[in-house]
Amino acid sequence: MKEFYCGSLVPGCEWHTRAKEEAEVMRRAVEHMRQTHGETVIRETMIEAIRSRIEKVRDAA
Repeated sequence: MKEFYCGSLVPGCEWHTRAKEEAEVMRRAVEHMRQTHGETVIRETMIEAIRSRIEKVRDAA
C-alpha cells in the first residue's frame, strides 16, 4: 500500500489517500489538487512534489 498526505505539500490540508498502486494514489492526489485547491494546470514539478511525498504503508499485521 502507498499513501499520500496533502498536508505534506499544502500546509493545513488534512486530506489523505491510500491505495495499492502508486499510480492510483497519484490520480487521486491530482484530482484533489484540481477540485480542492483550484489547480487548473498540473505541472511536472507538482507531479514530482506529490510523488516524492508518497510513502509506503507498513502492513498492520
